[in-house]
Amino acid sequence: MNWPDGNAMFDIGHHHETPEGVDLSVDFAGPIVRTLAFAIDFSIRAVVMIAVAIVTTILSTDSQLGMGFFLVFLFLLEWFYPLLFEYFRGGQTPGKKAMGIYVVSDDLTPLSFSSALIRNLLRAADFLPALYGFGFMSLLITGKFQRLGDLAAGTLVAHKDSEKVDSLPEGDQSLAPPVELTQEESTAVIEFYLRENQLSNSRQQELADIVGPKLGFEGNQKAEKIKLVGAWLLGARS
Repeated sequence: MNWPDGNAMFDIGHHHETPEGVDLSVDFAGPIVRTLAFAIDFSIRAVVMIAVAIVTTILSTDSQLGMGFFLVFLFLLEWFYPLLFEYFRGGQTPGKKAMGIYVVSDDLTPLSFSSALIRNLLRAADFLPALYGFGFMSLLITGKFQRLGDLAAGTLVAHKDSEKVDSLPEGDQSLAPPVELTQEESTAVIEFYLRENQLSNSRQQELADIVGPKLGFEGNQKAEKIKLVGAWLLGARS
């Protein structure tokens, strides 16, 4: 159990070691913080829907056509709002970002489009029998606070590790990866960068010997170059 602050209450940790030998760890987001994130996202959608309804009513000369347009927009907003935000914004809708949580694959690699699609399609099952009853029950009885959509998609909702992310280095302190990286390799490099202060020099060098050759890095500066790539992957650009 973690009790460092209100957001982490009732959450447990999860650890995973990548094939590159980098230890990844997250704290699962529990029902309270996820409910608050959902409330924020619902409020945003509600405001947008009301605004569109007002504009449609004012501009539409045909009430049936206006209603049809509004229903199509409502459908697209309800289903694509979470899907697109989670896939293109690092597993975070605005509500999740506000609460400091994000969606990640259960092996702690970044969320894939198929996983994002599955977990959001299953929201219909989570909603049953009413007010996300099945989804909330699933959160309480699964060891990783997963709703039905998470179980089907192989995803987790976890607290975002803000260490170093809020204070990225300048662009000249980053390096674009010289080769194309898989999602898992990108995650390993990012975690190497984020957790350098938790690793001894010998452990950093040991991991650099594993990860470095995959990036084409040789010599004594492998660890430093990997950190620069990690900064680049997190958004630091020249």
